[in-house]
Amino acid sequence: MNRYNPDRAPNPEQWLALDEQLRIMLAEDQHRAARVKLSNLKAHAIFHVIVENQIAENLPSVVRAMARLAADGLSRHDAIHAVASVLAEHIHDLFHAEGDVKESNALYDAAVERLTAKTWRCG
Repeated sequence: MNRYNPDRAPNPEQWLALDEQLRIMLAEDQHRAARVKLSNLKAHAIFHVIVENQIAENLPSVVRAMARLAADGLSRHDAIHAVASVLAEHIHDLFHAEGDVKESNALYDAAVERLTAKTWRCG
C-alpha cells in the first residue's frame, strides 16, 4: 500500500501491516495532494490514522458509527472526521479527569454510539 484515500476503506490487513509512521505519512500526503489547508497537518493525519486503525481492528462502536454516518449521508472522509471529533474530545477529557482506562474506553464507545451526522454537523 503506497497511497491513502479517506473515501475508500483500506484493506485492514494491509493497513495494519504498515508501520504507524508510514500510515501517518500517507494521510499527510493525501491531504497535501488535495491541497487541504490545515493548521496542524500532522495532528490531523494522526487522527485519521487512529480512526482507520479502529476500523481495521473492527472496534464495534466505530464500525457501527461509520455505517450509521454513511447512511446519514456523510462521505467516508467526513465520517472519519466525525468519529475523530469524538476521539479528540475523549483525549481532551482524559487529560483533565481521573479514572480508570476501562471506564474511559466505555465512555468513548458510548459517545461514538451516540454520534450522528446531525449531531456532528451541529456540534
